[in-house]
Amino acid sequence: MRNTNTKSSHGIALIALAISLASTPAAAQESGAQEGDEPAQEDRAPVPILVTGHGLEQTPASVAYGSQEIDREAIVSTGSGRIEDALSSVAGFQQFRRSDSRSSNPSAQGATLRALGGNATSRALVLLDGVPMSDPFFGYIPFGAIAPERLGQARVTRGGGSGPFGAGALAGTIELTSADADTLGLFSGSLLGNNRGETEANATVAGNLGAGFAAISGRWDRGKGFYTTPEDQRAPLSARAAYDSWSVQLRGVAPLTDTIELQARGLVYDDNRTLRFDGADSSSEAQDASLRLVGRGEWQFDLLGYIQARNFSNVVISSTRFVPVLDQRNTPSTGIGGKFELRPPVGEAHVLRLGVDYRRSDGELFETAISAFSGNVTARRNAGGTNTDLGFFLEDDWSIGPVTLTVGARADRYTIRDGFYHAVDGSGALLDDNRFANRSGWEGSFRGGAVVRLSEGLRLRGAAYTGLRLPTLNELYRPFVVFPVVTQANAELKNERLEGFEAGLDFTSGDSVNLALTLFDNKVKDAIANVTIGTNLRQRRNIDAIHARGVEASAGIALGPVRFDGSLAYVDAEAQGSGFAAALDGNRPSQTPKWVGSATLSYRPADNWLVAATVRHVGAQFEDDLETNVLKSATTLGAYAQIPLAGPVAIVLRGENLTDETIITRNQRGSIDLGVPRTVWAGIKVGL
Repeated sequence: MRNTNTKSSHGIALIALAISLASTPAAAQESGAQEGDEPAQEDRAPVPILVTGHGLEQTPASVAYGSQEIDREAIVSTGSGRIEDALSSVAGFQQFRRSDSRSSNPSAQGATLRALGGNATSRALVLLDGVPMSDPFFGYIPFGAIAPERLGQARVTRGGGSGPFGAGALAGTIELTSADADTLGLFSGSLLGNNRGETEANATVAGNLGAGFAAISGRWDRGKGFYTTPEDQRAPLSARAAYDSWSVQLRGVAPLTDTIELQARGLVYDDNRTLRFDGADSSSEAQDASLRLVGRGEWQFDLLGYIQARNFSNVVISSTRFVPVLDQRNTPSTGIGGKFELRPPVGEAHVLRLGVDYRRSDGELFETAISAFSGNVTARRNAGGTNTDLGFFLEDDWSIGPVTLTVGARADRYTIRDGFYHAVDGSGALLDDNRFANRSGWEGSFRGGAVVRLSEGLRLRGAAYTGLRLPTLNELYRPFVVFPVVTQANAELKNERLEGFEAGLDFTSGDSVNLALTLFDNKVKDAIANVTIGTNLRQRRNIDAIHARGVEASAGIALGPVRFDGSLAYVDAEAQGSGFAAALDGNRPSQTPKWVGSATLSYRPADNWLVAATVRHVGAQFEDDLETNVLKSATTLGAYAQIPLAGPVAIVLRGENLTDETIITRNQRGSIDLGVPRTVWAGIKVGL
């Protein structure tokens, strides 16, 4: 495995600045009573200052858009210990490939919902403490850097959005919220190993600083991996899916006044993987930092700014000669953005949100093409560009007795500029030198909904919406190879547009029963797909649309120490194409199953005890847009057990794919990759 090790000094500097700024007010609160201060009046009780580390509360009509929450216990008690495993408990969530972040190429880890797929870019907006997490160049989500043990909650909203950062929420929004110091405890950590000798280690130290808190956590995952290539297809240079990744997060929260708090977060990670063959190494790394001011007074507000310095590298190995044919040696990118949301006091019946957000993504690739026969360099390529989006949004929730109405609008000023593609041959002679025309424009999005409380615990909801997604720099300018298939970039790609509506029914009874049913109809116009244009040749193109209709159901039922959580989705999705895409018309989009379901049964007999088992089913899906290669359905069983040993120490047992189901993750005309086999983990967990 190879590490580019090109750390960004400005990213690390901003992380240090962010944490120091957050800790300063907390220290000031702690030392607030100094000699000479006027003594407190006996009849004046001190006003408690509370910090949450969260953003503003959800608005009354947020439930109009079908959503599902995942609590901390469910997040940290999966069989794999991965966040993408926890998110898969929401039927309809999927990545482009069935592999998790240990055995897939990072650039294939886009997240989407409701079968609105077609390529590896995220069509769902993933936020961590309000910050978009998608890679500025590729659009994938660095799931390996999002450690479940750092989180307090996840909220998945399926369907388009026009709120903050809504330009990325084409298929929905996944909001991840970090846990506070009380939840994390003074010290927590775990050390586990599995039957292949792989290890997973994490540790967190958290504590109160005055009226605020701070936390630092680290995680390290490493292992030799498993063979993704079936035994009858292995070659002498076939390799296990080895991985070695680590991440460190620092977070501080402090009050500035009794109604305003400052939140700061820094994240550094490095992720190295090998896939299929010796030398087929990929690496991704980042330094992220953010600052956030949240005001909870009469005029509520949320002010956020962030910077992300990312990099990626990848080596492609020929599957016939087993030598390097492409070295994507360096792909530096930067994401900069922020938002300001204001909620002015407009009376008890209304919650008004208005604000602005901005995102800028720029990056470029440096890659070298190599002859599989001579080993000589055949081309050196450099490509990249800059995308920006400036959005203005307005939304109002109006409560009228048992009815809550909501309507929102968004206007986005986007630019796609400075795009280029430059290539020379091995001797330096010019092969190609393109400078693509700058583009810009305005796009409008709207959404509206209603919630009617029919009785205690029973509500009816409905919503309609439109949405927007810009093509990523990767889709515009970077070709890629999954040997022997070449997929070309396309600098002329248009924005994707969503039109959709849904209706649903929710029933809750205290904390013991939570049922939901949703019917939806979503259409992505000008959907970007990897379109087959020749033998082993594809190109990213806008097809007419991807149309998905379906039903989603979820249930949570608690009976004393026993709890059941289930989720099921059926989606009838089809590509709509004409002209060059006529061959796709009526086909199912690639990598999108019809049926997806998850069911978890957990038992907590006493404090610090937990036993849980999860059955998950993913239906059959097609590898390609022409429906020629099938990935058969897979049903897996995972398990988790936590057994107290002594004091704060517990034994942890975990199992992945315990029935050893064959999980096909890639099928290129019979050349197959496999997902995780039966894997058993054991270790200890400490919580103080």
